[in-house]
Amino acid sequence: MAKKKLVSKSDIVTFYMDYVLENSHNPKTVFAFAKVNNFEEAKFYEHFSSFAAIEKEIFSTFFINSINSLNKSEDYKNFEARNKLLSFYYTFFENLTANRSYVIYVLDKYKKDLKGLQILSGLKQNFTAYISELDIQMLNISQEQIEKIQRNALKESAWLQLLITIKFWIEDTSTSFEKTDIFIEKSVNTTFDVIDIAPLKSVIDLGKFLFKEKFQMN
Repeated sequence: MAKKKLVSKSDIVTFYMDYVLENSHNPKTVFAFAKVNNFEEAKFYEHFSSFAAIEKEIFSTFFINSINSLNKSEDYKNFEARNKLLSFYYTFFENLTANRSYVIYVLDKYKKDLKGLQILSGLKQNFTAYISELDIQMLNISQEQIEKIQRNALKESAWLQLLITIKFWIEDTSTSFEKTDIFIEKSVNTTFDVIDIAPLKSVIDLGKFLFKEKFQMN
C-alpha cells in the first residue's frame, strides 16, 4: 500500500490520540507509529520531535480552541474580566470533557502533582498570558517592582487554580460533571472577591463546598 503523501500536523495528533486510546499505551517507536498509520516516518519529524511534544501540543490546542470559540462571541468580548474567565473555564472544560478518555489516560497518574508536569507547560504559557491580557484590577501600588511581583503572583495563583480545577474534574463522578461547574463558579468568584477585598462570604462558601466534597470522595 502506498504511503500517504500529505499528512498534516492535526492528522498526526489525531492518529496519536486514537492509538493511545485503542491500545492503552503510547506507541513504542515513531517508526512503528508511522507504519500503523501508513505514512513516512520523516513526515512525523516535520511537525514533532517526540511523542511528548505531541502531548504538549494537545493541551495547548485545548486552550487555543477554547479561546477561538469564545472570540466568536460579541458578548464575550464585552464581558468584564470575571465573566471572561468564567466563560473560559466553562468552554475549556467542555473541550476537556469532549476528550475525557484521553485526558484521563494522560493525567490521572499525575493528578497528585500536576504543577511541574512538562506536557502542561504549553498550556501554562498560553493561560498565564491570557490572565495578563484580562487586565484584572488589583490593589493600586505605585512601586513598579511591587506591581511586577503582584502580577506574577496573580498569574501563578491563577495557574494553580486551573490545576486544582482539572484535578477536581478528573475525580468528579457527578452527572454531566455538574459539581465541576459549581466548583468553577465558586472558585473564580472567590478569587475576584478576594482581589476586590469583598466580604468573606464567598471564601467560607467555597470552604464548605470543598470540605463536603472531600469527605464524600474519600
